[in-house]
Amino acid sequence: MTTIEKKAALPPGAGAGRIRKRGERRGAGELVFHTLNYTLLALFTLSCVFPFLNTFANAFSDNHAIKTGAVTIYPIGFTWDPIKAVLADRGVMRSLFVTVFVTVVGTALQMLFTTMTAYPLSRKELKYRSLVLNYIIVTMVFSGGLIPGYLLIKSLGMLDSLAAIIVPALINSFNMIVLKTFFQGLPEELREASKMDGCGNIRYVLRVALPLSLPAIATISLFYAVGHWNSYFAPLLYIDNPDLQTLQVKLRAILLLSQTPVSFTELQETQKLNLMEESLKSATIVFATVPILLVYPFLQKYFVKGVMIGAVKG
Repeated sequence: MTTIEKKAALPPGAGAGRIRKRGERRGAGELVFHTLNYTLLALFTLSCVFPFLNTFANAFSDNHAIKTGAVTIYPIGFTWDPIKAVLADRGVMRSLFVTVFVTVVGTALQMLFTTMTAYPLSRKELKYRSLVLNYIIVTMVFSGGLIPGYLLIKSLGMLDSLAAIIVPALINSFNMIVLKTFFQGLPEELREASKMDGCGNIRYVLRVALPLSLPAIATISLFYAVGHWNSYFAPLLYIDNPDLQTLQVKLRAILLLSQTPVSFTELQETQKLNLMEESLKSATIVFATVPILLVYPFLQKYFVKGVMIGAVKG
């Protein structure tokens, strides 16, 4: 009996049962895979979220709960004393305003210069485009060093000024390349259509390229803003004026104060606060982190919004 005859001799539904069993085995394997996948993702998420929740809880918990280790992810014995200790220094609010100014102005200028550099380099008709791009890429691999950088800032007369924080970081090579790649991905039909309507390069960038690039612009702006907000080394190196200290430098001074037993005792006595070093450290972290976290929800929609859908008609 041939193979075809054997298959014909099988009772009806026998082959379907075999296929069904294979499908059941495949379904069980997928169930196990998804279960393990979601479990690992949940554990990874918990490992990222738990330290911040614990820090937030310590910043608003009383001393007894912190000493006994009862604080986990929510405050126990809620108190405002650690936050009051951070705000007790008059320079904290001044440093907060300085940091906000540097973040807003620095991010705006960085996006301006990054866009002005990225769009021309995205056009293939630009002369010496490859040479300029290679020159920029070299700066990602080699730098002048700390001492030459300090001497350059000093020779330009920018020491002890906010320009020393903003000007040297006007263009980030990596972010510029990312934005250039995004500009290159825009349909060429849009550029040709704008030319037919008498649209020049500047008008095309303002009216077409930038609106369609909002997701990339929002993401890079967030990177720049977070970098300025968390900037610590450059202000510490270039600025000596206490009135121009950024928030991160000021909070470092508070942390150093909490690590000195005599100064920490004086702080509690002068402010009449009952707190311990762990709660003060947590309060400084919360004070420096929460403001930048509040900005994220306003930019989140640009990360998932498909602005290119329907931009080019088929």
